[in-house]
Amino acid sequence: MQIEEIEKLIQAGMKTELVRVKGDGRHFTAVVVSPEFGNKSRIDRQRLVFTTLNEALAENRLHAITIKTYTSEEWRQTDKE
Repeated sequence: MQIEEIEKLIQAGMKTELVRVKGDGRHFTAVVVSPEFGNKSRIDRQRLVFTTLNEALAENRLHAITIKTYTSEEWRQTDKE
């Protein structure tokens, strides 16, 4: 699966301010900034993102992904991974 495909799936499945995916074609890391994360636990945020990727994961088009989630405020306070 290509990086751009993963970014598009996440963007199509939820409201995002930023989606940045890096990877080697098999293992990926995604940074997602979304207003939907406000007042949600880290686990609930992960679930939201994984929901957008369920089909790709089930079909084994996407093998492994690590997801880092931020609200806009949290993102402004990070070192911008």
